[in-house]
Amino acid sequence: MPPFDQAIKRLFGRVGGWAWVACIPLTLVILATWGVAAQAQEELTAADVQVTLNNIWVLIAAFLVIFMNAGFGMLETGFCRQKNAVNVLTKNLIVFALATLSFWFIGFSLMFGANGNGWIGWGSFFLGGAPELYGLGPDGLNLSKDTFFLFQAAFAGTAATIVSGAVAERIKLVDFIIFSVLLTAIAYPITGHWLWGGGWLFELGFHDFAGSTIVHSVGGWAALMGAAFLGPRMGKYTAEGQVSALPGHNLSIATLGCLILWLGWFGFNPGSQLAADLAVPYIAVTTNLAAAAGGVAATFTSWALSGKPDLSMTINGILAGLVGVTAGCFVVGYAGAFWIGLVAGILVVFSVGFFDSIKIDDPVGATSVHLVCGIWGTLAVGLFANPNNFTQGGEGIAGLFYGGGLGQLGVQILGILTIGLFTVVISSIFWLILKSVLGLRVSAEEEMKGLDIGEHGMEAYSGFLKDTSDMTGVM
Repeated sequence: MPPFDQAIKRLFGRVGGWAWVACIPLTLVILATWGVAAQAQEELTAADVQVTLNNIWVLIAAFLVIFMNAGFGMLETGFCRQKNAVNVLTKNLIVFALATLSFWFIGFSLMFGANGNGWIGWGSFFLGGAPELYGLGPDGLNLSKDTFFLFQAAFAGTAATIVSGAVAERIKLVDFIIFSVLLTAIAYPITGHWLWGGGWLFELGFHDFAGSTIVHSVGGWAALMGAAFLGPRMGKYTAEGQVSALPGHNLSIATLGCLILWLGWFGFNPGSQLAADLAVPYIAVTTNLAAAAGGVAATFTSWALSGKPDLSMTINGILAGLVGVTAGCFVVGYAGAFWIGLVAGILVVFSVGFFDSIKIDDPVGATSVHLVCGIWGTLAVGLFANPNNFTQGGEGIAGLFYGGGLGQLGVQILGILTIGLFTVVISSIFWLILKSVLGLRVSAEEEMKGLDIGEHGMEAYSGFLKDTSDMTGVM
């Protein structure tokens, strides 16, 4: 007897006669359900699929931006001395957690809430309210509220972590924590609303696609004021005003941090398209061109000035190019992206020297990379925006070099000045309150021994010899 017939006979024998007929209704139910599901699947439209793709891509971009925290952590730790490694790593790890919670509580509402005005947004606390309250849904961006929040929270965390590098090796951890919460809950969301929340700068036509000013210059201004109020590290400047090198302890992990940030920027800039379309690869190319030009320019500039190519300048040159092109990556052409990165790479080298000349001690060059090159990149939109590039009109933007006159450049300058002034004032208020109430700086003994021991009671490299030699002739 064939195997199939044997199986049927055994089945009939077990269930008894024609009892198998009872399975027919169940079979019909399964077939009917299958048919309904297939019909529902056939009713999916191209628009439905596009919405899903948009959300998936923006989520992936958010993950890349969040991973940039690892890059910042490695970069800053490598540029600082080994006795402060735990402290730097702690700040870079906790800052995204702080940013997420403060942005969830109120920052997201202040930035995107539709119940506000041109100067400040307003919505429900704790991410409440319908998607339409934040400009999402069918009449706005076709992103879910969760997708949009996670992407924007990653940006808020980036603004806060910029501050960490400029105030490293001498700030109390509690002060940094409080300032990070205030920055991401209040200061950053307010200026962000002026453009990305549909505020008054948006109405004027100010353009900052992914945040050269909204994210990087805001973080840079806050970092500059923090470094100024803290004062320089012990031993950084002699009594005669000379600069003493306090070299970082591990350029290997600093280089790794740079490469992680370079990768993460492909979420930062292309993700800001907030859609999965053909603009994404175009933005990725302009971003990469600027990074490459910045790294090469900074390398050869430092080589010409010092006689040797400086790895730290190559690292910061790449980041300078990335920051510079962030504002215009969607509206500039390939040549524009190249020149933006090239100028940023040169600027960052001279900017580091300038801040040292006025005794602003920035251990990682955060103000030079994020503030100076963020300003340059935002200005560059008014110069290099090309209506004939991929964007097919560049959202109506034409820079000075492409027949746009001074109009767009003037709007860019206005945005830079107003956002800068607001951030300087409000961050100065935050820093001064913290300084008067808690004291910003660790004690001289803690700074000498290292913040790892003074603030955390542990070492990153337990058992290894570290430099705790006395510093003479310090300011």
